[in-house]
Amino acid sequence: MKKVFATLALLAFATAAVPVWAAPQTVTLDVPGMTCPACPFTVKKALSRVDGVEKVEVSLKQREAVVTFDNTVTSPQALAEATTNAGYAATIKH
Repeated sequence: MKKVFATLALLAFATAAVPVWAAPQTVTLDVPGMTCPACPFTVKKALSRVDGVEKVEVSLKQREAVVTFDNTVTSPQALAEATTNAGYAATIKH
């Protein structure tokens, strides 16, 4: 009986920890410092390492990165900071 109660308590806690309204969001970052063919690889790698990032598309031609992420884990500001820390200052495109 104790195992059943412990299992139910664990399940209740696990489902309560995930908000119902959590959903993937997409943000576009302007990354004007990308000037060579290798730059998008560095930017993509930096963004992919951020917890909560689900998908990254980087365009050298547009000098931007489109990132799909879990908004309960990370934020657009954290994504911009990740590219900045990799040497490519980024701003959130509105």
